[in-house]
Amino acid sequence: MRILRQLQLEFSALFCYRKSERAWHIPFLASLCVGIPLFIGYYLNKPEYGITSCVGGLVFLYLPGGSLARRMVTMLACSFGFVFAYTIGVLFSFQPYLSSVVLGLFAAFVHWVSRFFQLKPPGNFFFIMIASIASCMPFAPEEIPAKVGLMAMGTLLATVIAFVYSMLITKGVAFSSEFVVVVQRNYVTIFEAVVIGFFMSLSLLIGLLLKLDNPYWLPISCAAVIQGVTLQQVWRRTFQRILGTFAGLVLTWFLLQLELNLFWICFSIVVFQFIVETLIVRQYALTIVFITPLTIFLADVGNSLRMEPGELIATRFLDIIIGSVIGAVAGWLLHHQYLRNQSERQIRKTRIALYRK
Repeated sequence: MRILRQLQLEFSALFCYRKSERAWHIPFLASLCVGIPLFIGYYLNKPEYGITSCVGGLVFLYLPGGSLARRMVTMLACSFGFVFAYTIGVLFSFQPYLSSVVLGLFAAFVHWVSRFFQLKPPGNFFFIMIASIASCMPFAPEEIPAKVGLMAMGTLLATVIAFVYSMLITKGVAFSSEFVVVVQRNYVTIFEAVVIGFFMSLSLLIGLLLKLDNPYWLPISCAAVIQGVTLQQVWRRTFQRILGTFAGLVLTWFLLQLELNLFWICFSIVVFQFIVETLIVRQYALTIVFITPLTIFLADVGNSLRMEPGELIATRFLDIIIGSVIGAVAGWLLHHQYLRNQSERQIRKTRIALYRK
């Protein structure tokens, strides 16, 4: 009976549509930050440049509320984080197995920083996503400055759009004095950072050992599942992500049958970005349906779209299932109260012992 009740709860959550006060112009501006670089790349016949810059435009999603100063400080800090994540990834892509270790260390670091400064959703996800994709790129030292520059240009465009938008909506609005909230030494955060770093490294390593075409899908899926704030949310995200991915791959297969040219692929990315940002705060499973073709077009526009649609769908579904299962295991460890308490106690003992020396 308990299992049936739990299944009923999960299926009701699957079709639950939450209300949100999020204004339509946030998804619209996020799509603009992604679309402008894409179409510039299309016009210049450099689609790979447009893809790199439009990923940087996703930094717009970190725009907080509050005063103009707070908004701009957050945007600039996150923009630097995007560029740093991309740089770390491409610099160590010369050795895939070393790259998996570096990704784990970076993921642990970025999680600790995001918790330290109380960074709101999407939290550490896009930093890990960018580092994962960059880690699996072909190593070409002569192209690194241009690639990093393109990422920086994408974040700069998003920051300028965020600045103009913030000026318009904060004009004449009085704000109380604001300050950055930081968390003091938190041993649980250290435990979380270690677990997340280990599983990000493990997921990429598994993808490499299995010789997957694009092993970065594993850490990306793993990171998405881990975003759940409770164990129940982690399991729910795993279930909804796998189900939503299956439906999204069917949609992707249909779009690939249309044999879209580059212009319509760019247009589809912009439309999907708007839909995703509209739905993400309302219905997670439905959002995944549209995230799937969006991420495939963004990440694989140069290579995988030349694959047979059926082969592409099967490969991506396998990648995301493996990554989601790894994320579910990581989430179980993260929310296991006994392990959290024991790790906090052990870290505190180690710190005291080091001080005594």
